[in-house]
Amino acid sequence: MPIKIYNTLSRQKELLQPLEENHVKLYVCGITSYDYCHIGHARSALVFDMVVRYLRYRGYRVTFVRNFTDIDDKIIARAAEQGVEPADLARRFIDEFYTDMDALGVLRPDIEPRATDHIKEMIELVRELIDKGLAYASGGDVYYRVGKFGRYGALSGRNLKDMQAGARIEINTWKENPMDFVLWKAAKPGEPKWESPWGEGRPGWHIECSAMSRKYLGETFDIHGGGKDLIFPHHENEIAQSCGASGKPFANIWMHHGFVTIKDEKMSKSLGNFLTIRDVLRDYPAEVLRLFIFSTQYRNPLDFTEAALQDARSGLDRIYECLAKVDDLSEGAGGEGSIIGKKDRTKLASLKTRFMQALDNDFNTAQGLGFLFDGVKVINKIIRLLPDQPAREDIALLRQSGAAIRELSMVLGLAGQDAGQYMAEKKEKLLASIDISEEEINRLIEKRNLARKNKDWAAGDAVRDQLLAHNIELHDGPDGTSWQVKS
Repeated sequence: MPIKIYNTLSRQKELLQPLEENHVKLYVCGITSYDYCHIGHARSALVFDMVVRYLRYRGYRVTFVRNFTDIDDKIIARAAEQGVEPADLARRFIDEFYTDMDALGVLRPDIEPRATDHIKEMIELVRELIDKGLAYASGGDVYYRVGKFGRYGALSGRNLKDMQAGARIEINTWKENPMDFVLWKAAKPGEPKWESPWGEGRPGWHIECSAMSRKYLGETFDIHGGGKDLIFPHHENEIAQSCGASGKPFANIWMHHGFVTIKDEKMSKSLGNFLTIRDVLRDYPAEVLRLFIFSTQYRNPLDFTEAALQDARSGLDRIYECLAKVDDLSEGAGGEGSIIGKKDRTKLASLKTRFMQALDNDFNTAQGLGFLFDGVKVINKIIRLLPDQPAREDIALLRQSGAAIRELSMVLGLAGQDAGQYMAEKKEKLLASIDISEEEINRLIEKRNLARKNKDWAAGDAVRDQLLAHNIELHDGPDGTSWQVKS
């Protein structure tokens, strides 16, 4: 089955056709290391973690490069506030980033270049652009001549003339055109600086990704990724720099994930409405956050709410509960005849195919999760109907299906724990959060069941109210009455 990915540049889904057979080269813009990571960063990291996991699951070799911006105006400003060196601040928050990513279970990229380790490559690229007439030195800075690159605006869909008309003219600017962007910045007093042909200074933000992706993946590679906020100007400028220097295509496919929002407003540090990854992981396991993020297709906005996280927690519980039930199945006593109908058998047999079709279609994890939960529902129904002596073929199919759910969940970084242990720990936490024993809960449930059997509805309701006073909710289903702690 071919994999199709929505390409921001062409505005349509395109077949993944790696330049090298069976080898996908992927570059993703990483963090600017000046603060703790928020949930927007988590979405970016988890989306591309999923992409890499899935591509490898489908048999591709993946070279994954994600950079660190460790020199930037924000880093310099924050370091000055704290009275530390910018390099020390950047190193500190790179370490904090690793702490967060490890807590989320994010796989490490194959290559993680830092901007300050690649000044030489950036200077070389700037020199090439000057030699081609695409850049110019002015007042110790170096600028890119946007008007010389005819395809400028193709990624973002912006028209250069319209942008120029709306641009605010800078006072005392050294630019030839207000739309020109900086490649190299002249040193300011007290700032980090490096030697260059244009005097001491430091690189602009956009040039670093062009230089580092070229070094590790070549002048043209398969996929470039990041958030939608990077489309303009960062990725637009990367294209101008890289294509301008090489005369070749830069990235064949551009992937951009949607924003994380709070009350439909983009989450960002500048707006002050962000939650750090650590804030969320204090209250929710990493796999809950993963399931929440993958419950929406990566290109769509994702609104962060407590209710959505609670739903994700419940969904994760359903997966683990199903796996625990499958693990507890006996070998089967060789009972007569299968109880599994043709429709359910087909659903379980096609689970992997349907899941892969969903992810092959622009990594539609929301649909893939829907198929996983459909499989969980079918397995639970079959287990509920199993006779005392189930057929061995039914037990075999249930175990195969449970293994498939675990395997596919792992593509999303889910169900990585032992299911029995997960359920035992969940039960222990639930019991610790209430002021009534499990034995007393079960005794009251039996009392209620007897009252209902005798059609004494008032007595049954009284038991339900008694348990609610202890924050215990009852749920009646085909398997009988279950309970949970009220959220």
